[in-house]
Amino acid sequence: MGDDARDDAKDALAKQLLAAFAGGDPDDADDDDDAGEDMTDMTDVTDAERSPATFDTQEFLKGLDAIFEAHDAAGKAGPYLQQAMVDAENAGDDAGLLTVLNETMGFYRSQGRHEENQWIVQRAIELALRMGLEGSEAWATTLINCATAMRAAKHYDQAEDLYKQALACAEKNFDPKDRRLAALHNNLSMLYSETDRIHQAELELREALRVIESSSVNPDADIDVASSHTNLALVLLQEGKLEGADWHASKALEIYATGHLEHSAHYASALAGLAQVRYAEHRYADAVEYYRRSLAVIEECYGTDTDYYRITKSNLDQAEAQAGKQAGADTTDTGVATKPADAPEPSDATENGRPDDGPETAADSASATTQTAATSSPAVSGLKLARAYWEEIGRPMIRAKYPEYAGRIAAGLVGHGSECYGFDDEYSRDHDFGPRFCLWLTDEDYAAIGERLQADYEALPADFRGFTRANAAGAATPRAQGAFRRDGVFRIGDFFESITGYAAAPAADAPHEWMLLDEATLAAATNGEVFADPLGAFSKARQAFKDMPDDVRYALISKRLGMIAQAGQYNLARSLKRGGGDAAWMSIHEFVDACSSLVFLINKPLIVGYAPYYKWRFAALRRLSGRMFTLLPDVCERLETVMRLSSAACYGGAGFGEGGKGSAPAAERIESIVESIARDVVKELRREGLTTSDETFLEWQRPYVEEHIGSDASCLHSL
Repeated sequence: MGDDARDDAKDALAKQLLAAFAGGDPDDADDDDDAGEDMTDMTDVTDAERSPATFDTQEFLKGLDAIFEAHDAAGKAGPYLQQAMVDAENAGDDAGLLTVLNETMGFYRSQGRHEENQWIVQRAIELALRMGLEGSEAWATTLINCATAMRAAKHYDQAEDLYKQALACAEKNFDPKDRRLAALHNNLSMLYSETDRIHQAELELREALRVIESSSVNPDADIDVASSHTNLALVLLQEGKLEGADWHASKALEIYATGHLEHSAHYASALAGLAQVRYAEHRYADAVEYYRRSLAVIEECYGTDTDYYRITKSNLDQAEAQAGKQAGADTTDTGVATKPADAPEPSDATENGRPDDGPETAADSASATTQTAATSSPAVSGLKLARAYWEEIGRPMIRAKYPEYAGRIAAGLVGHGSECYGFDDEYSRDHDFGPRFCLWLTDEDYAAIGERLQADYEALPADFRGFTRANAAGAATPRAQGAFRRDGVFRIGDFFESITGYAAAPAADAPHEWMLLDEATLAAATNGEVFADPLGAFSKARQAFKDMPDDVRYALISKRLGMIAQAGQYNLARSLKRGGGDAAWMSIHEFVDACSSLVFLINKPLIVGYAPYYKWRFAALRRLSGRMFTLLPDVCERLETVMRLSSAACYGGAGFGEGGKGSAPAAERIESIVESIARDVVKELRREGLTTSDETFLEWQRPYVEEHIGSDASCLHSL
């Protein structure tokens, strides 16, 4: 399914408007055999040759399609849409004008022209209201397009409101099996995913899948059903529901095979989706196979000179590297293959052939988990333990004792602690680990029930699934007590203030406040998972901290470029030449720190989160680099190589190493990697439109990046 309603709703909207306002039969719109003749030349028709008194909506749509089919959209679609607006307005054709505005919203969104689109959105809504379309199919379609434009512009609150209005209207006007309903649920899912409400995203995708399956003549050979399974698999993967993700990703490929749809361009996404799931399951050989097949389809449909091909190729390379490591680790001296220690355990918890994607139950846990020698407790992540503790212990308590507040309390696990990042293991359990969760309340609700709810939280069972809550056992470290406690009941503002010093994210026009917040602090405030948030108040506050203003992001990118140049491209080489191993070592540290931060900033914290503090920086960077469509995905591996070589380069000495070659080879390799990273950074800056220069000494790229900073605040600009 696409993420806008253009393909599914274009004709329906046009026909309804034509019927309502032109007095014609919508089913006659396609009966003119000459209507599409020679349409590829339509954009060359002069204003004088057009009749200013009439506007032909069908001709407009066919002309627009011709532009897209000729791959001329970048240069011709904008002027064509602008002229169509003028023509429809001059002709007094409100129905035609609304159709043009709907098409313009989709095009502007695809081009990233979000500021211009705000005016188009406002104009479309005002026009539809003036035409009396409120409550009609055309109104629903217009709201969907407006909501999608607002979502692309990151105006999530307005987008969600418009989507919900559209859904209410669509449910009254559309047949329950209408695929436009599925598209709407798919769009809502994308909004929830972008605002870290992954469980809600899953629910919307399940509803989209239900609608599509019910509308399909043969769901087992329907490409839209297959695409929905792939979308659902990727969301389940985000939730860590690997078994469910694998089932849905595999089901998508089964549908492509049954319908003989393997040469569709969408097939590549389905293959890559299953590859991503298998990679997460540590089934690297499978991931390699599916990435290779995906590349073949991408090459057939798009060629090799595309970001789509390059990113998938990068993912394939990483899967191949991991498969090679696993193959070596899986073979003993006797040549017998063994299962890797981190391989996922199989589970038989299925129903009617489908995995149970819901919260893990106590019975499931007992049958599907293994024992660790270090703790003799089940091998379960802190986030999964927290979610299970909430679902089985916390939520029932809330419903029983606070039924009037059950629809107002947010729950989850966010903040300090390796488990909030998903990086905990058996070694993380020696302090502050155990079943726990946070409950977040508005100021009003906290004043009413906060202290009582905290007492009830503390009275919850301390032991759960073989673990004991640290606070309940009196084993919490001082840094996890009092004002710094990591679980329990919080005012929303107090929770964020305890981590960042701010009860709410700084305003976009307060860049100096943003610049005082380091990335590790912001990572702690925005990590983890939200298990429930009926009001959306906590998620909104959390999202505001993720939505770093562009001016601040550009300023930080500039700073990172400066440090990469200073430490990596300049001082490192000079220090090595003069034999200053200590200075070279520190230069490498600063270079690696700046590069790793830059990868997160380039990929945008709103989408990928922030770089966490040093202990988990590379765990997060490896995870980010393994995702599909990550920008600069190869930087992580090269930085790790630099760190491995740093000891030899900085302290190896003249006769160090095999053959007495000394530290020179390691130093040369590091310098080569530094320059290769700089070249790739410049390519990405150019692709993002942040520079027009090819200069690879990154200090000279800073003025180009800072040209995009709109604010004149001195804290955002280099001296």
